[in-house]
Amino acid sequence: MLAVIPVRDGELPAGALETIAECGGRVVLVGDRLDGVDLIADLVGATDVRAIELGTYAPGSWAASLGALVDDEPIIVLPASPDGRDLAPRLAYVLDRPLVANAVSITPERATVPRRGGLELHVLAVGTPVVATLQPGVRGFELAASGATHQTVAVDRREAPDPTVVAVHPPDVTTIDLTEAGRIAAGGAGLDSAARFEQLARVAAALGGAMGATRVITDRAWVGHERQIGTTGVVVSPELYLAFGISGAVQHTSGLGDPRHVISVNTDPHCPMMQMSDLAVVSDANAVLDELELLLGAIADG
Repeated sequence: MLAVIPVRDGELPAGALETIAECGGRVVLVGDRLDGVDLIADLVGATDVRAIELGTYAPGSWAASLGALVDDEPIIVLPASPDGRDLAPRLAYVLDRPLVANAVSITPERATVPRRGGLELHVLAVGTPVVATLQPGVRGFELAASGATHQTVAVDRREAPDPTVVAVHPPDVTTIDLTEAGRIAAGGAGLDSAARFEQLARVAAALGGAMGATRVITDRAWVGHERQIGTTGVVVSPELYLAFGISGAVQHTSGLGDPRHVISVNTDPHCPMMQMSDLAVVSDANAVLDELELLLGAIADG
């Protein structure tokens, strides 16, 4: 199995490290600014890294350029990030093989994919060469120093039909899919009203993040189900996770992936969420949320 990771401006997309881990450390980086030392150092768990500079992102041209290089690989896996979702079907077309989209796991023998909005998991036999995408945040990866061999491979860029980019706008953090959010502020039963989640959304946006919630909150219809984090909601893997009034039941924490930093606010210093936090604030989450909103407003006003 081989991971193909699309890279823009030397930045790894969401789910890149999980995809590399799923493929046993074998990876082809394709994109621009691949010679960055930080990028290579970030590839924890990689064992065999090939870097291919192909310039500005163009999925049609990239797929045409990669085809001959990866044609002998039976299973090619890309992260189901926005660029991965664009590149994967084009690569499948160039290689003339099926596409298995949005898998939660894949092996040389089988792929597991969600159906019916995530209510069912279907196991598909992998009997022929395929291209697949792997959902970010579902697998996790081991944080270990990379001992990868690294080589830069020269590939002629082949032109192919591609859309014309008129403008690239930053994502709207208030509506971004939680699976792609780098920062998340989430609330649980410790927040006392539906209005608190409107406040939480404002605080999250001021921090450049998205708002999430636990199942008890979505069951109360205070927040839509698409904002629910956990085994019966969405699986996330942000850089920063702020938990306001969340006790940390396993149904919730199992959906957190592997956030780099966790900050928790709760009146119970011994609850699971506080125990797994880098910073645990023993206080009423409602009061802290009020003070944080005031502070962020003052900073914004200069």
